[in-house]
Formats: sequence, C-alpha cells, structure tokens
Amino acid sequence: MSDIKSIGGTVRSRAARELRDRVLTGRLRPGDRLDLDEITEEFGISRTPVREALLELSYEGLVTVTPRSGITVIGITPEDAVDNFAVLAALAGKAAEWATSRITGPQLDELQRLADAVTEDGDVVDANRQFHRAVNLAAGSPRLLTYLRQAVRVVPVSFFSLFPEQGRRSRVEHAELLDAIGGGDAAMARTIAETHVLDAGAALGDWMRTNAAHGSSVTP
Repeated sequence: MSDIKSIGGTVRSRAARELRDRVLTGRLRPGDRLDLDEITEEFGISRTPVREALLELSYEGLVTVTPRSGITVIGITPEDAVDNFAVLAALAGKAAEWATSRITGPQLDELQRLADAVTEDGDVVDANRQFHRAVNLAAGSPRLLTYLRQAVRVVPVSFFSLFPEQGRRSRVEHAELLDAIGGGDAAMARTIAETHVLDAGAALGDWMRTNAAHGSSVTP
C-alpha cells in the first residue's frame, strides 16, 4: 500500500504526484486501465481527491478519462521522456544564464549552502530541489519560474531512488554550476545546467527502454 498520507502537499496533489510518478517510470503502462475504487482503497483516501488527481493527469496527457471507457493510461515512451527533459533543460539553462547576471550576494551565499547540503547522508531529493529552486529564483523572472514549475513535473519523484549515481553526479555538477555563476560566466552556466538535465533525461529514457525490452518495471 502506498503511504500517500506521508507525502507533503494536499491530498489531491499527493495522489497526483504518486500516480504521475508511476506513469513516468513505466509502472503504469500505456493501455493500462485504472479503477477509481481500487486506487481509493490503496491510497486510503476518498474518491474526490483521486478523481481530481486523475483529471489533472488527463490535462497533462498522461491518462484519458471518458464516461464510458473509464480511465486509461496514455503513458509516455522513452523518446517522450527524453523530449520532456530536453524542454526542461532549455528552461533550466536559461534560468542559470539569467541567474549569473542577476544573482545577489546573499543569494549566492545561499546557493553555496544548498550545494553543500547535497551530501551522501542527507535528503538528496530535497537538497537537489532546493538548489535548483534557488537558481531559478535568482534568475529574477516570474514568467520563467511559472514555466519551470510546470516542466519540472516530468521528473519522477522516485528519480534518485532509480538512479542513485545521479545523486553523486549532482554534487559535482552543482559545484561546477556554482563556480560558473559566481564567476560571471553565463554561457558556461547555461551549458552546465542544460547538460545536467539532458543527462538525467537520457538516463531515464535508457532505463525505460531496458525495462520495456524485458517486459518488467521496477518499483522504487
């Protein structure tokens, strides 16, 4: 049973996050039929937030909800996953570029603290999220931040569980990005940020291809 109540956010957002994660990692495959009552029982919550969560995923193109046919997973292909991360990479690169010229002294100090927080023993997921959020905020563009908040949903919540080595890479690449931003090299900062996200997307795409070839999925 999913411990849906232990995840942060509203009940609807927690349900949407868990279901989205299952689609993005192939645990729910294209063509799978979803039963509202089964999901409600598994998550231990009422039908309304589950229904709202599924509608949210339908707006994102991950499932289809029809009165007669019920709920069917559209899913994503490995190529879709790579494309999704490519879009996110472009936005992240622009954020890093703008942050380089707009970041303040206190923001740079905070970025250093957050880079240091991505350690073996810490919460890699939360530390990574906070570091990238700080870079995005330093870009000083509310419009770009809105696009990033939408695009980052393509990253599975369980990403670091699937790819522990990405946590180690993040520490190195965050340090490189911090050096570029602190040194005023906007072009380098953009390149590092884009490559950081593109490599993550390639890892997810390869993982999905491998699991599809073996006809199995991994539960994080």
